[in-house]
Amino acid sequence: MTALRERKYGQWFRGADVDGDGFITRRDVLLMSERYLAARGVAVDSAAARPLTGQLDGFWTNVIAPMDQDGDGRVDLREMTEGFGRALADPALYGQQVGPVADCFFDLVDLDGNGRIDRSEFQLMFDAVAAVPGGDCAEVFAALDADGSGGLDRDEFHRALLEFFYGDDPNAPANHLFGRLPD
Repeated sequence: MTALRERKYGQWFRGADVDGDGFITRRDVLLMSERYLAARGVAVDSAAARPLTGQLDGFWTNVIAPMDQDGDGRVDLREMTEGFGRALADPALYGQQVGPVADCFFDLVDLDGNGRIDRSEFQLMFDAVAAVPGGDCAEVFAALDADGSGGLDRDEFHRALLEFFYGDDPNAPANHLFGRLPD
């Protein structure tokens, strides 16, 4: 695994460790969805929330939990980085591993249902889910909006996530998707 991917995974880890205890647990993963749902004003137990909560629970069960090398029910940064390095080694598996969760987020983030995520919708998601500062969100959004349309369509959103989790281009704007990477 490249140093760049390690840094990106570390940035994702910091956002996913919702309670800040240095570990990701199933509760942290579900709290990510709860934070976003709360920012949207959607009840956690509503029909609208179930797809996201279900997909994130599946992401915990199928991707994160198997990284728990010592069986303590929680995943630390080392376990997660090594696990992502193994689990996310093949970009051809994006559609199975990350794609379903990304689709759920896209559908929830697209507040007006126009098939695009505008900058305010993007900022709401990344601020609520991963505590990404507003300035970082605006800068990353502008860079990801490759066609300058003022919105990310589903394909642009997936390309960004694919680059973040699987890519090694040091100049890719998606490197900063979950906040500015530390040097």
